[in-house]
Amino acid sequence: MIRLSVNINKIATLRNARGGNTPDVIEAAKRLESFGAQGITVHPRPDERHIRYADVRALTKVVSTEFNVEGNPNQNFIDLVLEAKPAQVTLVPDAEDVLTSNAGWNTVKHKGFLKEVLSTFKANHIRTSIFVDPELEMVRGAAELGADRIELYTESYAQGYTKDKVKAIQAYIICAEEAKKLGLGINAGHDLSLENIEFFAEKLPFIDEVSIGHALISEALYDGLEPVVKSYLEKLS
Repeated sequence: MIRLSVNINKIATLRNARGGNTPDVIEAAKRLESFGAQGITVHPRPDERHIRYADVRALTKVVSTEFNVEGNPNQNFIDLVLEAKPAQVTLVPDAEDVLTSNAGWNTVKHKGFLKEVLSTFKANHIRTSIFVDPELEMVRGAAELGADRIELYTESYAQGYTKDKVKAIQAYIICAEEAKKLGLGINAGHDLSLENIEFFAEKLPFIDEVSIGHALISEALYDGLEPVVKSYLEKLS
């Protein structure tokens, strides 16, 4: 079964909009795990506009499933991850001024930098994953860097799903099969939802994990966290 890691950034966004601690991201993480989520993902950004560095430190003490911390590896981020020691760190090349992640790494162009960062995390026994577009060259580059996993950036799949889902999934199938041959673990995330996740899981049943935040939290506004998590788990199985 493909594992479900829930990104709780949007819960922190709602909290920060009002101040205080409502909703409580720690309580949300605990409940998501109790509902069946097999991981918790956070993506702290330098301006801490949603998840704060303090949240990451607090979550390390309560997350009992897999904790995944993702972000652009500037020095502050690297220091945070080394302090928190999550199960997995996912490197994402998001600029400080972007609203949300909008591209994967060029694993060829940034080979030297990424290799150095990966070696730091691997030396501290933290599983590494690199966020990449569904392009064979980028997947092969990630393998050459020594990454443990890739995370396929699934925005183009989500956008193409309603027009031609068979066409939209093709690049992901090709890249996932190549990653598997190269010995890479495979994660996926960005704009996956209850509408499109089942077809994705059906065509790529051998991937390890999906990370879902915006859609899942939005869907939970209508139906509740527990039913939505259970719906994802059913579709992923």
